[in-house]
Amino acid sequence: MSEDIEIINQNTRIEKIKNFFSDNYKKLIGALVSILLVLFSYFGFQEYKKRVKLEIAEIYNQITLKEITIENTNSIEQLVKIIKEKDPIYSALSLYFIIENNLVNDPKEINNYFDLVIKSQKEKEIENLIIYKKAMYNAETISENELLDMLNPILKSESVWKSHALLLMADYFEHKNNLVKSKDFLEEIVNSKLVNNEIRVEAERRLKRKFGD
Repeated sequence: MSEDIEIINQNTRIEKIKNFFSDNYKKLIGALVSILLVLFSYFGFQEYKKRVKLEIAEIYNQITLKEITIENTNSIEQLVKIIKEKDPIYSALSLYFIIENNLVNDPKEINNYFDLVIKSQKEKEIENLIIYKKAMYNAETISENELLDMLNPILKSESVWKSHALLLMADYFEHKNNLVKSKDFLEEIVNSKLVNNEIRVEAERRLKRKFGD
């Protein structure tokens, strides 16, 4: 008797499953097609990104392997195009190449490129490094408040670049003959727990030489 009941129950379950698939056939097929489309789109997009990155790398290498001057407008335009692609690596490298070779003379334009490169970064410490480089590029031409605002994301963090930013501020104020503020930043380096050891030694050396501390 119990075996008969079990067989009936099993047949009932099978019938329910058949009915479920029969009633929802179109929905299930639609869901499967949607999943496949998502997977194909994802892997297709990843493949597209790889191809674009390889193309960017090839263009960058072709440009930077030859001598470029400000007259090579086509090459400069290609470097700018790479910057605007917002590739975390090659956008930054293209900007550095432009700066090192004096290919763009407008500081406003360079700063706009810096902002694009900063926004393209996925890793925080690389982003901080580029912020620091932007501050170095502008240090001789902007005001104290502008430089502090620029470095603020690093100065208020525990970034590995914080000690570099503090030393840059110390250099800035020394250049401006404001030795009191320069000393404050050197002392902050010395008193920091997380600091580049070479920069700490340099800060201690300067404090001893200039202030006798």
